[in-house]
Amino acid sequence: MSRLIQYRLSLSRLLNTSGSIGRGRYLSTESNKIDEPLKVEEAETVNIPPPPADKLLVLGGSGFVGSHICKEALNRGLSVASLSRSGKSSIQEPWANNVQWHQGDLLSGNSWKEALNGVTSIVSCVGGFGSNSYMYKINGTANITAIRAAAEKGVKRFVYISAADSGVINYFLQGYYDGKRAAETELFVRYPYGHVILRPGFIYGNRRVGSMEVPLGVIGSPLEMILQQAKPLSQIPLVGPLLTPPVNVTAVAKVAVRAAIDLVFPPGIVDVHGILRYSHQK
Repeated sequence: MSRLIQYRLSLSRLLNTSGSIGRGRYLSTESNKIDEPLKVEEAETVNIPPPPADKLLVLGGSGFVGSHICKEALNRGLSVASLSRSGKSSIQEPWANNVQWHQGDLLSGNSWKEALNGVTSIVSCVGGFGSNSYMYKINGTANITAIRAAAEKGVKRFVYISAADSGVINYFLQGYYDGKRAAETELFVRYPYGHVILRPGFIYGNRRVGSMEVPLGVIGSPLEMILQQAKPLSQIPLVGPLLTPPVNVTAVAKVAVRAAIDLVFPPGIVDVHGILRYSHQK
């Protein structure tokens, strides 16, 4: 019992003794309140720069498909640049003023590589028709050059607008399809996890030819609805690919931009049915 009394007396003396407990706070045994306010030092403000915005470069951005991709990317809040042989698009719409237009030729010199500065992802719409040798160059060699330069520059993702198999027509457009497949092969090698290949068939929409606007949707939209129901027939050798449904250019643009910026978008080939499916997802 005597030890307990001594312990209580010692504790009482300790509490009645002037001193600091904690960080500058003085306790009183009579009021059991903090006699002095807690002093909190203001934290130093550190200016941290915001993360860099995604910058998308559209190869062939002044063309039919490319211009729709530029517009879709701007709508998603991206910084957008375009590289094409013609340079600035002739489109007279407000959104076109927000695109950085670069003029250059993937098959000539290295000056075009300046357009890669600050780019995080690329969508290539480069392609064309002509002789077999020309078609291979524009669809194959030009894109292979771009893919290699992008990989060396450290661009994270590369989306390529290729083309669906057309069965017997492939024989008549051999340079076109050989070039497309060569570019796809290069993409598999250089971007094993950061590539997406879109293979649409006929792409429709309002297409500008000179000063005229051609409403391809008049034909494309009804065909899309009909041929979507004929998917099993598209597996028939040689003639089946001719039944590949058309796809709206806005659907292609939507999926292309998503594939370019969505890190969880699976790499690989997306056929026209996949394009239609992804385009309806939010």
